[in-house]
Amino acid sequence: KDSTIELFVNRLDSVESVLPYEYTAFDFCYDESEKRPSENLGQVLFGERIEPSPYKEDKTIRWASRWDYILESMPHTNIQWFSIMNSLVIVLFLSGMVAMIMLRTLHKDIARYNQMDSVEDAQEEFGWKLVHGDVFRPPRKGMLLSVFLGSGTQIFIMTFVTLFFACLGFLSPANRGALMTCAVVLWVLLGTPAGYVAARYYKSFGGEKWKTNVLLTAFLCPGWVNEEINNSFELKVVFADFFVMNLILWGEGSSAAMPFGTLVAILALWFCISVPLTFIGAYFGFKKSGIEHPVRTNQIPRQIPEQSFYTKPLPGIVMGGILPFGCIFIQLFFILNSIWSHQMYYMFGFLFLVFIILLITCSEATILLCYFHLCAEDYHWQWRSFLTSGFTAVYFLVYAIHYFFSKLQISGLASTILYFGYTMIMALIFFLFTGTIGFFACFWFVTKIYSVVKVD
Repeated sequence: KDSTIELFVNRLDSVESVLPYEYTAFDFCYDESEKRPSENLGQVLFGERIEPSPYKEDKTIRWASRWDYILESMPHTNIQWFSIMNSLVIVLFLSGMVAMIMLRTLHKDIARYNQMDSVEDAQEEFGWKLVHGDVFRPPRKGMLLSVFLGSGTQIFIMTFVTLFFACLGFLSPANRGALMTCAVVLWVLLGTPAGYVAARYYKSFGGEKWKTNVLLTAFLCPGWVNEEINNSFELKVVFADFFVMNLILWGEGSSAAMPFGTLVAILALWFCISVPLTFIGAYFGFKKSGIEHPVRTNQIPRQIPEQSFYTKPLPGIVMGGILPFGCIFIQLFFILNSIWSHQMYYMFGFLFLVFIILLITCSEATILLCYFHLCAEDYHWQWRSFLTSGFTAVYFLVYAIHYFFSKLQISGLASTILYFGYTMIMALIFFLFTGTIGFFACFWFVTKIYSVVKVD
């Protein structure tokens, strides 16, 4: 009861700048006699520099109530919670409608196809059964797609585990930097499933350049790769973006600039742990036999008939990202507020629920569009399923631009460059995550429907 509670000061920033600075960078009183505590990895990445404080704690506030002033300062908290619940109910209703329509329609299709016993009926096949000899034809640029899937799997598992721990209270706002530390550590340790998934699907696509596939998967995210080119465009883009951001922070004297020692440590984690784990996963992925498909692929590709406007690739891809974005935009507003507007984010339970709803919505919307395309005799579903669900990231990027101009008061070229630089990285990660969900959902759907119909 009478013990002394040490108080510390954190970084300082403002609504007009995203650049955080150390407390001692300003002409404030500070305690030189106290030893500076060490920060964890998440605090260092967010630019938090903990300094000893000359101030004492307020005896009138109980320790269990120390977060009340933050929760009470949240604007329109009740309205925000009502909006979240309303959004979830709408998304669940739409998802149920999509699932019901798909199940009833597919049941009738499968029953009708299996009742065609005569040769004349078989010659008059129509709908999605007509493309059974081409539906599992390897896609173009299979190297790029397989590595996208490996990186997306890594992001999905990392996000799921991080949010699950946050819901249990292990990554509460009281433990600063814990969320980012957990995400980085999981990213490093999840190289094995990334390498396994990339290698497994690359082998099923008929790929033979397994060394290129492993290297592209190991080095973070894949790039715009031709089958003959062994490079990683996205790797260059992400790291060029990151280092430019870090140089700007260094030049501005911000505490968010990553120290050289921390940078070396992260590179060591990447090259010494993540890359070997990716190679191990790829080894088991290539060692295992290829994925068996329920139908055989014809040697000669079938000609795709002229498509209507709604079954062409671009309209379907643009429409496919609307519903998934509709279930996340409210939570996205809160998350952007916590990152750029200095508000505390504490609703991890709702965030985890929205995460699950996002998975369901991405899967169902992509499956629905895939079914329409197969009925139109267009069997190029692999890339389309990835891009349809991944287009949600484009809406995310548009919303982030709208948020910058309508909600923030940021001024200065450096802060503007940092905002859009980090936003591009987040959009890229979100693209890989949602695209992977859409592809796996469609792969399961296509495999399932062609395994239950009779094909001569």
